[in-house]
Amino acid sequence: MLMLDKAGLFLAFLFGVVILIFGGPNYLLLMLAFFFFATVATKYGYAEKKEKGIYEHDRSWENVLSNGLVPSVCALFSFILGPLPFIGSVAAILSDKFASELGIFGGKPIFLGSLKPVEEGVSGGVTLLGFMMSLAGSVLIAVSALFLFNFSPNVALYISFAGFIGSVVDSLFGVLEEMGIGSKHTTNTICAITGGLLGYVIWVIL
Repeated sequence: MLMLDKAGLFLAFLFGVVILIFGGPNYLLLMLAFFFFATVATKYGYAEKKEKGIYEHDRSWENVLSNGLVPSVCALFSFILGPLPFIGSVAAILSDKFASELGIFGGKPIFLGSLKPVEEGVSGGVTLLGFMMSLAGSVLIAVSALFLFNFSPNVALYISFAGFIGSVVDSLFGVLEEMGIGSKHTTNTICAITGGLLGYVIWVIL
């Protein structure tokens, strides 16, 4: 499993409590599903990632904050917003996790800021495999949520694309990150916000 520092463990526990109390067991189960799938993606290709110097095993409170804050806020206000903003935000952060952790096996990334090849691990760098894995991560959350929240396959389809778009937005903001504007944590938060907002749009439309 991924390792968290003490502050990260406390923050994860706090977010878990908020999600359970204000969202309910199914909200927490979906967040645990995210953690499981994210761990699998991180562990995959461990040796190759470590050789390239891009393997991240330990996580700080900043990682927990950037991935857990938006879903927790969505759960906190779920009595007003419904479950879709929460689900959309979780779909987006797993989509981004799959893109970054599995997309690196798709060859040389293309930097969105210049459309030129860059090294693996550079923010704003994308591969075709990364886009495919990004969509796969979002679909995993959407399908999990379909069973946990008992909504229609059409909603699951919309959530899949909402999460994927969140990951794409993350990559676009990654270009700014490479220019010294923001950090990995701020782009992750923006990714989650995008997924949450699109989830809210889906909730309003439907």
